[in-house]
Amino acid sequence: MNVPERIAALRALMKERGYDVYLVPTDDNHQSEYVGEHFKARAFITGFTGSAGTAVITQKEAGLWTDGRYFIQAARQLEGSGVTLFKMGEKKVPTVEEYIGKILPENGKLGFDGRVVAMGTGQELEKAVSKKNGSIDYSEDLIDHIWKERPPLSEESAFALGEEYTGESTKDKLGRIRAEMEKEKCTIHIMASLDDICWTTNLRGNDIEYFPLLLSYAVVTMEDMKLYVNERKLTGEMKEKLSEAGVSLRPYNAIYEDVKALPSDSTIWVDPARLNYALYNNLPKDAKVVEKANPSVLMKAMKNDTEVKNIIKAHEKDGVAVTKFMYWLKKNVGKTEVTEISAAIKLEEFRKEQEGYLWQSFEPICGSGEHGAIVHYSATPETNVPVVTDGLFLTDTGGGYMEGSTDITRTFAFGELTDRMKEDFTTVLLCNLRLARAVFLYGTCGFNLDILARMPAWERGIDYNHGTGHGVGYLMNIHEAPCGFRIKVREGERATLEAGMIITDEPGIYIEGSHGIRTENELLIREGQKTDYGQFLYFEPITYVPIDLDAVKVEMLTQEDKKQLNEYHAKVYEIVAPHLNEDEREWLKEYTREI
Repeated sequence: MNVPERIAALRALMKERGYDVYLVPTDDNHQSEYVGEHFKARAFITGFTGSAGTAVITQKEAGLWTDGRYFIQAARQLEGSGVTLFKMGEKKVPTVEEYIGKILPENGKLGFDGRVVAMGTGQELEKAVSKKNGSIDYSEDLIDHIWKERPPLSEESAFALGEEYTGESTKDKLGRIRAEMEKEKCTIHIMASLDDICWTTNLRGNDIEYFPLLLSYAVVTMEDMKLYVNERKLTGEMKEKLSEAGVSLRPYNAIYEDVKALPSDSTIWVDPARLNYALYNNLPKDAKVVEKANPSVLMKAMKNDTEVKNIIKAHEKDGVAVTKFMYWLKKNVGKTEVTEISAAIKLEEFRKEQEGYLWQSFEPICGSGEHGAIVHYSATPETNVPVVTDGLFLTDTGGGYMEGSTDITRTFAFGELTDRMKEDFTTVLLCNLRLARAVFLYGTCGFNLDILARMPAWERGIDYNHGTGHGVGYLMNIHEAPCGFRIKVREGERATLEAGMIITDEPGIYIEGSHGIRTENELLIREGQKTDYGQFLYFEPITYVPIDLDAVKVEMLTQEDKKQLNEYHAKVYEIVAPHLNEDEREWLKEYTREI
């Protein structure tokens, strides 16, 4: 079936079941940003494959909401589907809740699968529906009835990280979580977010492509922890270590019935953004519910000394791989055919040469020429084009190593560039540098600093329609709460910046039909001086790959900018050069030269 046929089949089922509106989000049962093949219901019903979006279907209309990263991609993928694109955050564009509140008929019924809708979202939908005296039925996954060849749930095996990687045992992590529970006077804590559970248990999985997460739920009390997981994924040694930490195993889906039997006098801690609506509605009605971010969200974002040491090692390895890739590009583009896809394959070959490499940390974004202007472009056999011989080639990629995950964007220059391309490239470089050299007092949030990155672009009347940076997990989610750099504040990114956090610095400029530029380094937050005014913090770049000097207009840089770039390139050469052959070292010396 094509997309219009799928929507027609869904509408027929909606009519049969009495639904006026049906909601299909991107999420899985755990509100993950990226989901396994089984959970890609929104992509199935709309044809839009981006990582963020929500579909709303009525008998006459179909809409898809997504953010600025995907406006270009979504517009192209929705052509001929009958699905209207709603550009989130744009003027006069209603939110999903506002739209449903408007189109739902009086006494109408909204339907969705309550397992894939976050508790907080469900509560907002309740408000919208109540204005029409309507009702919600969250009991049925209608997509499952029409998706005849739906992939099954993943059966991939789990793996464990030892304390030489994590720096802390499961028992100790549970002790810290329980200390926070005591502060909130909670007797039970329910976790459904995969990264929180993986961090707590020191387990990783392979249930979502690129992201080492394990499908699971958890219920933590002051005495024990129940881990809801497909037991066949765990080895005997994993089970034994979990048992030693006071963790017992239950079948993956058993949690929905188990929570119904929790004591009615319990005080239960749940995270509205990370618990699904169905699970929330199964809690005992008399229990007290505390709605607050999972305590592990902040704990896992603040990397300990062992994690920091390991993550820097991962970046050193990745720096070697990506620098070798840059050398290979510079020597081959224009001489032999290099395409977006073949370049991505070659880059992974260089990463595979590094000890401890596992897999790519997210789907590679390799956009040549005008494809670089599509923020989250992913080349397919149908869209694949050669790397431009006169222009810019954007690569946003990452590696997953036993020591941690990396995320790096570099834009490479080939042949003749226009003045506009060089001005845009240098502006993005200035944006990156200005944020990276920030010094700030403790208590500062990421959104307080975002303007530092945007200012060089704003001075030219330019902006970019995405955040400037995001937290990065330790061999887990590449986008990690609770901090980021963003001009439009998100509720989940209001936390204070803390030492040990790792956040990307990735401003960009995107000119549709011409070129796209993004320069991304990861920044480690370090403690600086402490004075009468308080504790100061600063950023240490931990990405070690040259920024392409072939595209830099040096006259646009101040002396301070030049000094900062030169010091960065000196560090890159120091770390990477010993791992290169003689020709590569000579080339690297040129591309990290002082300007």
